[in-house]
Amino acid sequence: MNISVRFFLGYFLVLGLAAWFVLNIVTDEISPGLRQVREEMQVDAAHLLAEFAADDLAQGRIGNGAFAAALDAVKRREPGATIFDIKKGQVDFRVYITDLRGKVIFDSEGRALGEDFSQWSDIARTLRGEYGARTSREDPDDPATSSMYVAAPMLRDGELIGVLSLAKPTVTLIPYIERMTSRIRSSSFVMLSVSALIGILFSAWLTWSIHGLIRYARDVSTGRKAAPPTSGGKQFSELARALAAMRERLEGKQYVEKYVQNLAHEMKSPLTAIVSAAELLEGKPPEAERQRFAALIQEQSGRMQLIIERMLQLARVEQLQRLEDNQPLDLADLVRQTVATRASALEKRNLGVKIDAEGAFPCHGDAFLLQQALANLLDNAIDFSPAGGAIDIALQKTPGKLRLTVRDRGEGAPDYALPQIFERFYSLPRPATGRKSTGLGLPFAREVAQLHGGDARLGNHPQGGAEVTLEISA
Repeated sequence: MNISVRFFLGYFLVLGLAAWFVLNIVTDEISPGLRQVREEMQVDAAHLLAEFAADDLAQGRIGNGAFAAALDAVKRREPGATIFDIKKGQVDFRVYITDLRGKVIFDSEGRALGEDFSQWSDIARTLRGEYGARTSREDPDDPATSSMYVAAPMLRDGELIGVLSLAKPTVTLIPYIERMTSRIRSSSFVMLSVSALIGILFSAWLTWSIHGLIRYARDVSTGRKAAPPTSGGKQFSELARALAAMRERLEGKQYVEKYVQNLAHEMKSPLTAIVSAAELLEGKPPEAERQRFAALIQEQSGRMQLIIERMLQLARVEQLQRLEDNQPLDLADLVRQTVATRASALEKRNLGVKIDAEGAFPCHGDAFLLQQALANLLDNAIDFSPAGGAIDIALQKTPGKLRLTVRDRGEGAPDYALPQIFERFYSLPRPATGRKSTGLGLPFAREVAQLHGGDARLGNHPQGGAEVTLEISA
């Protein structure tokens, strides 16, 4: 299980537990909270009704006076109210009044007249001058028959003359409780869904950032060109830059060691030839021999200089992880310009060049590096082409890539040489002179291609000759 999945599971577990805890508290508090609000309103209503009914009670007409008539009229009303999408079609309440002994002398429903309610807490506590209220069921086994009773003292000239109790069925609160509970649960589900989506997006971002570092580390380990990822946030960017700095130091040390070893190895042969020729010249050989040894020294000195120049070029390119000069250019124009710079060498060997490039081939890259790479490929084709032959250069567009092929009409590369043809200092004898080149042109071309998001390869054409393919990003 990767770190992103673990993070998401931990995040969602904590969030889910917190949401479950809060949801339980809220839903558990809905019903008591509504009952408290209703009780507070019932207290006001009970005292208001007690004040209205006190005169009828004192005059002995509580059962047939104005108060009783008003209650009957209210009972027949149809409010037609819509409260939070819940319709209220009737008035739901019950009023009973007891005398000072707790005996019921008025009941709006007429069910308890003459009964002794002095033991009910709402009546008993009010008769003692306290706040009286209770919740009771009409049917002990049916919660739907539960009602809340709130009592208020009935006073006449400051004297207690009776107790009025206002009852409200608890069942009338159930639709509101269910509605609030449903809305809270729906909102909680939406909140959890949104939070889960945020967690998924964050986990995906974290995964993407970590995978960017992993890809960079793998590219480093395999020696591929790679720029450190810098789009994963400050900490990831700092880690990527630290890895890049570590890579540069390690690669720099290894590269210098390898560079010095290769350079020393390649310099050994021309230096040996120069030392030998110099020793022979000290013996004052005949003029013809002296000229031959002097030409050998000049030739080997030129070879050493060319090796150093090519090594410096290759070293610069190999140390680049990304292009420093990335400009829009046309690869077809670059090919034509490169061919023009080799006009003298082509004319000397009577070689023709056919360029197959219809239209423009736009891309982004370093024009100087690309022209050097193309020049190396063209130089190889010139060296391996028979005099009076032809060189074919073709450009093609593929999805996301531009492909350049350079084909000569020579004998092609031996099969044993193909796997190592792009190794540094590996070179084949030129047919015209039998001499080898520095062996740095093709490695340089491949490095330039890789810097431009592509690669290079060499093979033998089915109709004869070697064919080098260079691909870069379009």
